[in-house]
Amino acid sequence: MIGIFHSALRGTASADYHPVQIEAWSRIDRAVWAERRLRGHYRVAWIGTEAAGFADLEPDGRLDMLYVHPAHGRRDVARALLRAVETIAVDLGLGVLRTEASLTARPFFEAAGFSVVEAETATRNGQAFRRYRIQKDGLGA
Repeated sequence: MIGIFHSALRGTASADYHPVQIEAWSRIDRAVWAERRLRGHYRVAWIGTEAAGFADLEPDGRLDMLYVHPAHGRRDVARALLRAVETIAVDLGLGVLRTEASLTARPFFEAAGFSVVEAETATRNGQAFRRYRIQKDGLGA
């Protein structure tokens, strides 16, 4: 899944962020990555035998990650992953999903019913990034 993450950053998010930001964003600690995947509800979308994207929902309703490989963009992979995560959230009795959306992802999430709570600047490996805290209320209603 790290390959999908890197490809999504370099192939999709690069339209909205500077190469230096993309490089900083893509540097991860593999041990921390693996530990975080074990804490939540992790889903992978497959097209045939190829992993096309993944999503990770934390138990408190925070969508930690949702990434799609650029080769599978615009094929409803992200929408399917989001539906799967929403189903899990409803099953957990959660009424709200929260996440931090990049400039690139914000339109997708807004089209899916999320609203911007606030704009913020995050820092990763010394680089500042503009993003948005967003949420979707009324799950399971």
